[in-house]
Amino acid sequence: MTAPSLIFWTIFVLPLVAFLIWLMRQDKRSGWIGLIVLAITVIGAIVYTVIKNDGKQDPTTTQTQQPVK
Repeated sequence: MTAPSLIFWTIFVLPLVAFLIWLMRQDKRSGWIGLIVLAITVIGAIVYTVIKNDGKQDPTTTQTQQPVK
């Protein structure tokens, strides 16, 4: 995983998911349904990303580090 994707995950995705979990836990009647839908959505997004990229980097990006000689 590259540095920009790690920054995106730590700054945006994890706090958003944590906030959504907290928000859905506040609803005592149907909070579990929301948590299940959130889990399915997050898992689906991760699976889609893995299948779409197939573990490869985007060919349009350039390598920022020079190879060690």
